[in-house]
Amino acid sequence: MKSIIPLGKLIAVGGNEDKGTYPNPRTRRKYYLNFFELGILKRIVLESGKLDPRIEVITTASMIPEEVGPIYTGSFAMLNCLNVGIMDIRTPEDARQPEYLERMLAADVIMFSGGNQSRLREMFGETDFLDRMIQRYYSEPNFVIAGTSAGAMAMSQHMIRGGSVPDALLKGAVKMGTGLGLLPAAIVDSHFVKRGRFGRLIESVALYPKLIGIGLGEDTGVLITEGNWVETIGSNLVIILDGHNIQHNNAAAAKKGTVLSIENVTMHVLAKGNVYDMRERKFYASKDALATRAPVPTPVDADSTVE
Repeated sequence: MKSIIPLGKLIAVGGNEDKGTYPNPRTRRKYYLNFFELGILKRIVLESGKLDPRIEVITTASMIPEEVGPIYTGSFAMLNCLNVGIMDIRTPEDARQPEYLERMLAADVIMFSGGNQSRLREMFGETDFLDRMIQRYYSEPNFVIAGTSAGAMAMSQHMIRGGSVPDALLKGAVKMGTGLGLLPAAIVDSHFVKRGRFGRLIESVALYPKLIGIGLGEDTGVLITEGNWVETIGSNLVIILDGHNIQHNNAAAAKKGTVLSIENVTMHVLAKGNVYDMRERKFYASKDALATRAPVPTPVDADSTVE
């Protein structure tokens, strides 16, 4: 399946997205976005191709699902999207329930909340739910899988499980694991700028230099189409790290706790509307600039590990 260009869409969000709270005199400074113009949730709805899509919010990663679920229900309601369900899947057995599989198959949008990304793999790994969701992503245009924070990070095949910011760029500061496998071409990190996660994404890319590192700022996301085109959405910025041209690299051989030595990592900073081609590793200022690009690329090679 990884050799086929997916027809569906991924939307990975860095966290703390403006969910649509109306500004008032007391909150105007906090909610500075015009949500209905810039809001990421609005873009999620738009990409489904429907005015009132069936949306299923999966709160599995969160340890406070009773709070997270109603936030999303209320936020989508502000966009006149009332056909929203909450899947609070707490165990692998829950993930195998026929009810949840049927609801996923009937949804236009699947939205994974934030929390602990490892929980998503633990609950959904080796389930029909995950297999069928991936099948839909590859075969159905306008099927949208979105995730915020942990839900975004879990999209990767090689997923960041965690990492120490103070120990950044010391071998072992980043903890890697297996994600949901929706995005084999990239490694995603969230809350990227405010939490200073440059070091752990650099180490991740050094370990898997054939992958593209995507660092998502707060209230910022990327729309990924054809498993390749990365468009920045939201109010902040996205960092792209490309390790294809790395030369000297001791990430695999270094002992734990020692300083990493990496030559020639390429970085791009993407603002709203910028686009990045992961296969060709090219930056475009806008989608309009893509009109002059070469023919549609073949799929991204997912065989990306370094021994």
